[in-house]
Amino acid sequence: MGHAILKWVVRFFARLRRYARMFGYARLLCLLLLVGMIGLRVADPFPLEELRVRTFDAYQVLQPRKITQRPVVIIDIDEKSLARFGQWPWPRTRVADLVQRLTDLGAAAIAFDIVFAEEDRLSPAIAADTFRDLDQVSRDRLRSLPSNDQVFADVLRKSPAVLGESGLPKFVKQPELKLPLTGLATLGDDPRPFLLQFPGLLRNIPILEEAAPGRGLFTIRTERDGIVRRVPMIMQAQGDLMPSLTFEMLRIVTKSDTILIKSDEAGVKSVAVPGFEIPTDRNGQLWVHFAKHDAARYVSAADILEGKVGPDQISRKLMLIGTSAVGLLDVKTTPLDPVMPGVEVHAQVLEAALTRSVLSQPNYAVGAEILTAILFGIAIIWLAPILSAIMLLLFGGVIVAIMVAASWYFFIEHRLLIDFTFPLIASTSIYLVLVFSSYFREQAQRRRIRSAFGQYLSPALVEQLAQSPEKLVLGGEERNMTIMFSDVRGFTTISESFKSDPQGLTSLMNRFLTPLTNAILDRKGTIDKYMGDAIMAFWNAPINDEVHQINACNAALDMIDRIEALNVEREREANEAGKPFIPMKVGIGLNTGTCVVGNMGSNLRFDYSVLGDAVNLASRLEGQSKSYGVPIIAGSATALAAKDKFAILEIDFITVKGKKEPEVIYAVVGREDVAQSGRFQRIRNLCIEMLACYRGRDWDGALAAIAKSRVADEAKDFGALYDLYAERIEAFRKTPPPDDWDGVVALTTK
Repeated sequence: MGHAILKWVVRFFARLRRYARMFGYARLLCLLLLVGMIGLRVADPFPLEELRVRTFDAYQVLQPRKITQRPVVIIDIDEKSLARFGQWPWPRTRVADLVQRLTDLGAAAIAFDIVFAEEDRLSPAIAADTFRDLDQVSRDRLRSLPSNDQVFADVLRKSPAVLGESGLPKFVKQPELKLPLTGLATLGDDPRPFLLQFPGLLRNIPILEEAAPGRGLFTIRTERDGIVRRVPMIMQAQGDLMPSLTFEMLRIVTKSDTILIKSDEAGVKSVAVPGFEIPTDRNGQLWVHFAKHDAARYVSAADILEGKVGPDQISRKLMLIGTSAVGLLDVKTTPLDPVMPGVEVHAQVLEAALTRSVLSQPNYAVGAEILTAILFGIAIIWLAPILSAIMLLLFGGVIVAIMVAASWYFFIEHRLLIDFTFPLIASTSIYLVLVFSSYFREQAQRRRIRSAFGQYLSPALVEQLAQSPEKLVLGGEERNMTIMFSDVRGFTTISESFKSDPQGLTSLMNRFLTPLTNAILDRKGTIDKYMGDAIMAFWNAPINDEVHQINACNAALDMIDRIEALNVEREREANEAGKPFIPMKVGIGLNTGTCVVGNMGSNLRFDYSVLGDAVNLASRLEGQSKSYGVPIIAGSATALAAKDKFAILEIDFITVKGKKEPEVIYAVVGREDVAQSGRFQRIRNLCIEMLACYRGRDWDGALAAIAKSRVADEAKDFGALYDLYAERIEAFRKTPPPDDWDGVVALTTK
């Protein structure tokens, strides 16, 4: 018996394997994939949901709701109102005046996007205990007056008012209240398991709660990405079913005592009052069909209180009292607007409901999406081995077009949100599996051919096709580049003046580095890094720059100009504040040479940077700008390439610390207009004369040239340079240089 069963099992799997081979392993794999995709849609993980809602956002951006009517008015406690009547919270008597005025003007309903959770501190009895030196008669008189909350409550009883409440994440003990009874009827399954749950509830003070005809939650729960797409119409707060603020307004308008919730095993389908049935998602939330922000929805509360608004703007309309004032603003992000007051979201919900233009994603939508995925998935599995590659691609394009067009049609014609992304993902996944399985099958066949004939034939030439270079690789390329280093002179002194204000020092450095950075970027430079108060930059990478030496010199001069402008502003500010002023000065080193530029670092972290001997020399030149008393020092390669465009002055022949090869260095003094000026021509000629005498050991001639230079240098721009050479000459007179001295000075500091 056991042997017979074993033979049957063997035959069964053999037959199954034969059928699988006939059907195709790739097809079988795709069927399993389709089953897995259906399970994924049922589970609906966050990435899948995010893709779906982003698609619906795109629909709203492409086709926002058109404003055909304005049945809702936002009574805005705006900056104008606060300026006229004082800071919020206002006395409840003023709020009562606002409600009374709206009621007199014929408002159909008045709702507050505000909670009055505490007693009014400006009530007469409370105020009586806060006044000093108040006689007892006046104090007793104040205590005998009705409270502001009582005055507000008396107005609420006579008005179609709805108080706002808020759901809370924690339980809050509630006082005993005698509220008007609002019935909640359910047609179908129990909706409670599907509704949004709030463990706690923030109510208004009891005297107001008991007086108002309606109460509703204005709580809006954003999606995971912070965008408001759905607003709950019915929810559960602290164990009780509660309508939203907007739906409670509709109940007040229809004078209904009962709210009907329709649901099935999949969740909530709709909520209704006589004359209005609003479709919701399974959690009782309305998909809001947003219109663009419209300032015409808003009326200033100040204008209402001052009687500047007539009945034509208020009569038979729904009023939402909220705020757009900066300090009070409750900001929401919607698919159309990154910043929208929360009260306007409620207004848009009401507009959509009253104009019959609400969006809905019916409970059967999930089934429709899954069925579409199954039909198109099976069609691809069936046709893939039959059709050619091009025909299959065209067929896939037709499928995509049909799904997108159908989803868009349901949105614009029926305001239904039917997702096409899941069927598209499922169909595309199946298509890709079939394509890759075909590719792997061909590769396996080639390997079998190579294995069978490899011992008889020469190996075939292996072609390596670089489809695309790796973008994130370590290493770089050689380029002729110009490097810049800049640093603040006397930064220690500046830092000491801010030792009790580190934030002020940070602000100053940001204010300093910003114009310098802009000067570099404006001249096609690349910022390599910031090192405290120093900047490293380079030219001719990653973008080719044929005149990188000229651009670097221009950037350096721009930096000097912008620092001078900043110092003027800082000096004025210091004088106005009565503080000492310490000017900021910058030293800049420029050098040109062959460097390696690219992504430098480790496999975990790297930066686009530059390396090379030219970089080190640029850093050394920046360090010497203080010694020579000039703001910009350039190496010979930079200076010679830019000599026709700038006023450039040779200042020395040196070897910097750490290097053996000497370098002629230059001061970049100005642009072409400076170079052509008579003053600069005289200074340059005298400097050439001084250097010639100096290098020829004619100390007296060099000193004479220095004396003439000091006279020609009326602005004393090069005083430090002349002092430096005068000190060297005096030292050489005492200790003459060796016989083979060629004028090169070895610098001992960086």
